Amino acid sequence: MCDTHVLMKNNMVYFAKNSDREPGEAQLVVRVPASLGDDFGKLRTTYILIDQAPRRHGVILSKPFWIWGAEMGANDRGVVIGNEAIYSRAMEKKKGLIGMDLVRLGLERGDTADHALNVITELIEARGQGGVCGFRDQRMRYDNSFIIADPHQAWILETAGRFWVAKQVKTFGAISNCLTIGEDYDLKSDCLEDRARRQGFFKGRGVFSFKKTFDSRLIPFFAASRYRLQSSHHCLQQTFQEKGVHISQIMNNLRTHEDQYGSPTAGANRDICMHAGGFIRRSQTCGSMVSQLSDKNCLHFFTGTSAPCLSLFKPVSFDSEIDFIVLNPDGKTVDGSVWQNHEYIHRRLIFMDKKRQMLQESIARTENEMLSIFEEKQFLPTRDDMIRADDIVRKWSDRCFHEYRHHTFHYPSMSRYGRFWKKQNEMDGFNF
Repeated sequence: MCDTHVLMKNNMVYFAKNSDREPGEAQLVVRVPASLGDDFGKLRTTYILIDQAPRRHGVILSKPFWIWGAEMGANDRGVVIGNEAIYSRAMEKKKGLIGMDLVRLGLERGDTADHALNVITELIEARGQGGVCGFRDQRMRYDNSFIIADPHQAWILETAGRFWVAKQVKTFGAISNCLTIGEDYDLKSDCLEDRARRQGFFKGRGVFSFKKTFDSRLIPFFAASRYRLQSSHHCLQQTFQEKGVHISQIMNNLRTHEDQYGSPTAGANRDICMHAGGFIRRSQTCGSMVSQLSDKNCLHFFTGTSAPCLSLFKPVSFDSEIDFIVLNPDGKTVDGSVWQNHEYIHRRLIFMDKKRQMLQESIARTENEMLSIFEEKQFLPTRDDMIRADDIVRKWSDRCFHEYRHHTFHYPSMSRYGRFWKKQNEMDGFNF
């Protein structure tokens, strides 16, 4: 389960995403340099080979460690993309491109949001979507929706198998794990209605609605997708109504819980900031991203860690001479990663209310200090500014790791939530 936001105001575009995955599925932030031409004719994505593009943009990705693609990311042309799982009626069973592959391909090959949209839709029509998308859950398969944005425009793209529609965002928009576009799309796949009728998805009576034709009901209901979508729109509406939009508010929107003052033990699938807790509540926010895009500059922040309500957003850029703390040396090495180190803190503090509150207060202070560096320069930071900002979050991360790493676990007695995390910690190697 995931939630993705985009908001456009005052010549700025703000993008945000929580990536909800299995709680033991490490999500790593990597920076891949641009390629102006290579000799590789084929590219191996997660499951299939496709033609490689010799010219590729530099990208920063937040990706589950075991797949080729990414949950979300940005390229050096100012394009950002995030995807959502969609359990459509047109899912194909054979292997193809998974949504995370399409995110990365759109970023590597897309010069603009328009171009990235075309890249993704052409690949969907040519190669289809398909393949296991779960880490341990080998039954997890899905189609995808996307938010694709650049400093000038944003699109919501929704798919069902090889069918797709797209809608341009004018002010703000959000997607979750359900289809949202009915009759009001701006673009669509060729012969959409006829193909849907021939394949038995559309009876041909009345006005064609993509959402009604292809959306499933069961999984979105149990995942509370439409409740989270409502919560996302509420957050974005409030943010949009403010005279000025501050990037810290975009970050805090991703920390939204249905019960603002509740603990993770009382969480629900209605929370934008997702805390795993059992058979129904299986997803955990394993990584988060926020971007501020403009003609003058694009700024990107990733947690690189689980649970944004217990995480600090960390700056990163395409300057290869800066070794940002949030970056991982590659897309597969979990040991020693920022994600793993923070998990020792996260899995202890979800059961420790007072210390969790102290950490959250520390996060707010540190994040404000870090963001003030960007505010002082009207969000046009120099290399030295980026190094200063990274140093602030690096010192905070090191201090928190040493302070909380060896605290004893305090699982609540007679609690399903406690039993769930005790078993999860044993399975993932965090029980010490």
